[in-house]
Amino acid sequence: MPVARRTLLGAGLAAATSALTGCRDTGAAAPGWTAADDAVTATDVAGNRAGFGPATKPGYGTVNPGGGTSPWQARYAADVSALLRRHLPATPQTFQHSGFPGAVAVVLVNGKTTVHTALGEALRYAAGPKLLAADKRVPMRGDSIFDLASVTKVYTAILLLQQVDKGRVDLAAPVRDYLPAFTGTGKDQVTVEMLLTHTSGLPVGAKVTGLADNAARWNAVLATPLVSGAVPGTTFRYSSVGLMVAGKIVEKVTGQGLEQALTTNLTGPLGLRSTGFNPNTWLSSDARTTRLVATDARSSRGLLRGTVHDDVANHLGGIAGHAGIFASATDLAAIGQLLLNGGTYQGKRILAAATVRRMLTNHNAGKPAIDPERPNRTSAHGLGVVLNQPWFMGRLASPETFGHTGFAGPSLLVDPNRRLVLALLTNRAHPNWSWADPDPVRAAVGDVLAKALP
Repeated sequence: MPVARRTLLGAGLAAATSALTGCRDTGAAAPGWTAADDAVTATDVAGNRAGFGPATKPGYGTVNPGGGTSPWQARYAADVSALLRRHLPATPQTFQHSGFPGAVAVVLVNGKTTVHTALGEALRYAAGPKLLAADKRVPMRGDSIFDLASVTKVYTAILLLQQVDKGRVDLAAPVRDYLPAFTGTGKDQVTVEMLLTHTSGLPVGAKVTGLADNAARWNAVLATPLVSGAVPGTTFRYSSVGLMVAGKIVEKVTGQGLEQALTTNLTGPLGLRSTGFNPNTWLSSDARTTRLVATDARSSRGLLRGTVHDDVANHLGGIAGHAGIFASATDLAAIGQLLLNGGTYQGKRILAAATVRRMLTNHNAGKPAIDPERPNRTSAHGLGVVLNQPWFMGRLASPETFGHTGFAGPSLLVDPNRRLVLALLTNRAHPNWSWADPDPVRAAVGDVLAKALP
């Protein structure tokens, strides 16, 4: 994401705020596993939440923290590792990188792992930023946990579409039917579907600073006006506000906070123990030290590690529909496989097959896209997922290929034609997001895989 959008999202935002309070019913955890806010007292030795099933699927093998491949990986795993290694800092003493300090990549083909590689460092810099001494750095691991940034939007879309399956939400209904506080000129024409297709006319970010409490901040989100001159349903304009609002609809119809809805309806049933909001509340002390991947180290907030990078999400307590989820590459790949499978994963149905088809259909055909920062971007978009965008998919791009990117460096890509899932997580925002553009590397990995799997 170029500078202008990030400036728009975070201009003037400063210190972290208190946890989200007063506007959610936290709900109750389902039997057999632990809610995210309880898991700090129920973790295994690796720092995963107890009761969520195996941390990795049989056959994953050991990932070499320095990269490379294991015997069970495909031959092209070495090519993926070599490409990523070229974007690491040139030497241990190099201060400013032009790519990222570290990365983890997982590739699934036909549901089988063909690549699982970890390279570089999860923590390289202290606040300042200052280059840490070698013995103070943390190597990247195959199970490292990253800030997913805007890839959170895919999870929010799934949670909302589950409520469509249950008959609690109508995509064609006005948002105001569910959230009466969604007020402002022209906003009565905004439908739930438009939130997920980025055609609502809402802006990129919301102003949530200088307000008394979290209830006031969320009211400000809901009252955010449309972009001047925008006509709902006519034009693609990327909007994080739209997914913030979508997350509030999930909360309204489920009676749960978004973090509890995530646990109850998605990560718990799928056994994704390394996924959740605010990971410092549910990871063990050892896992916080060894598994969390750092992002910014030069803001007024200091070193960010386990705290959401997105400023608006941070002001909202780290829990919002547009950003805030943290996950490992393996857990993220499972979400891609879930959608590739038509809504099921390891025998558990999460979404109806017809709903997934609807999710992965281009709802913006013929509509213009306004995105000055990515002039080659088209409006092609499903319900919460990006479609057919070569700028990050490379030669894997096709009308059927879907996924999402995140500002801090993560991306998810699914190519149904190749039955392929790519979870590529980098910490390019560590220590300074302005040092590197993550899109060329994403596209290059796509090119490697397209060549290997014609």
